[in-house]
Amino acid sequence: MDLTSLGYDTWFAEHAIELVQPERMIARVTAVDRDAFLVRMQQSDIYAELAGRLRYTAESALDLPSVGDWVSIHWPSQDGPAIIHDVLPRRTVLRRKTPGKSVDFQLMAANLDVAFIVQGCQSDFNVRRLDRYLVVANDGRIEPRIVLTKTDLVSRAEQEAMVAAIRSAGISTPLMLVSNATGEGLDELRASLEPGRTYCLLGSSGVGKTTLLNRLMGREAFETRDVSGTGEGVHTTTRRQMIVLDCGALLIDTPGMREIGLVGTLEGMNATFADIAELAEQCRFPDCTHAQEPGCAVQAALESGELSGERFQSFLKLRKESEYHNMTYLEKRRKDKAFGKLVKGVKRQLRERDK
Repeated sequence: MDLTSLGYDTWFAEHAIELVQPERMIARVTAVDRDAFLVRMQQSDIYAELAGRLRYTAESALDLPSVGDWVSIHWPSQDGPAIIHDVLPRRTVLRRKTPGKSVDFQLMAANLDVAFIVQGCQSDFNVRRLDRYLVVANDGRIEPRIVLTKTDLVSRAEQEAMVAAIRSAGISTPLMLVSNATGEGLDELRASLEPGRTYCLLGSSGVGKTTLLNRLMGREAFETRDVSGTGEGVHTTTRRQMIVLDCGALLIDTPGMREIGLVGTLEGMNATFADIAELAEQCRFPDCTHAQEPGCAVQAALESGELSGERFQSFLKLRKESEYHNMTYLEKRRKDKAFGKLVKGVKRQLRERDK
């Protein structure tokens, strides 16, 4: 297996020119578990550690390797770990707001081509949550596709009603219906996977991502355990990793998420709500808030029924959340930089005093 089969193409090669040095090689990060890394150059994964310079010059966790990243490594001895010196520029990113009250970015994976947004047809189905996942995928410039699982647990009429609800909400993203139990839709999903392209399964715990991963691999490689009497399962590991499927496609398994917060997702908002973005361009005022301004094309579309009120409310909610967290994040960054300058100034004074 060469780098090309792992997704390495001319875009990455061009961005790696300055990082390719004597005795260093290009590898892809296939697993991350806290501070431990696995990287692959050809056939097998090898353990890797961060170079001290990379660890201590990183301004945030976003500067450190994530699963899917391409990195420059030095492998001094086959009996020891490889040393990660640099992270190549990323073409796409899958990131979210850190869980809880802290406002920062959490990088979940990098250099993805397609994100399968997985929802179960039973209790997990939620159109508004789909909007949230679509914003995250689009903001990272990752092509989104929707997969509705557990179709065997609902009737055909209920399946059709769910698809209709998604389409009536203005979501035109490609959609597949899959049953891990009966195998319905699995052939269609397998046929959509292309060699050398990188995919991920994105969704809440218990929607069937791990079982789906096992079906695509053709074996029970990962264990699931029941959450409740509904039969929903959850992956028992929290490690992020990349698997090479028999068809040559690369699949990144991400743990289920209880929350997926938004930070600074203007590009993702515009792509997910492209219909509203197009209407906004027709508003009389360029800074129209689409509330009570005269000449608002969005309000006109709401009155005529061209735009549904539910979709507009979802847009307003996600925009408000993203803008609020983004302001908090920028303020945090300003404080971090100011504190960093203070520390550097104190160290400089101590050095001058000790001369």
